[in-house]
Amino acid sequence: MAESVDARRVAGNDPALIAALTEAGLPVDDLTEPGRSFFAYRVADGAAGFGGIERHGAYALLRSIVVPEARRGEGFGGAILAHLTAEVPGAASVWLLTTTAAPFFARHGFRAVPRAEAPAEILATRQAAASCPASATLMTRNPEA
Repeated sequence: MAESVDARRVAGNDPALIAALTEAGLPVDDLTEPGRSFFAYRVADGAAGFGGIERHGAYALLRSIVVPEARRGEGFGGAILAHLTAEVPGAASVWLLTTTAAPFFARHGFRAVPRAEAPAEILATRQAAASCPASATLMTRNPEA
């Protein structure tokens, strides 16, 4: 289990956020658009990662979760995921698109679904419509899971 992780809200144009996402090969083209919430996560001995989420009506779209490579396996990804899903109280479901992290999200209760099962609000996001390739895995779960 990860030690206590402190979350600090950061702007979409935060240089450290952009650098971490770029290094991980994740989209950065829409970070400053309205409705996105991004956070920097720290522990006593340094950075634990970044994450973001956006609300679309009754649904939430999980943005990238990035944990520094040297910190992976310490439970920070799960701690970040828990914080982000708590940021969207009342969401009917949380959705995400991933090209590399499906096993991580499956361990945290997400299931892969065909794009046709996603709500129109999620399919209309820039992530689903343009930023992520058609080959990306679409996943969902209830936020309390």
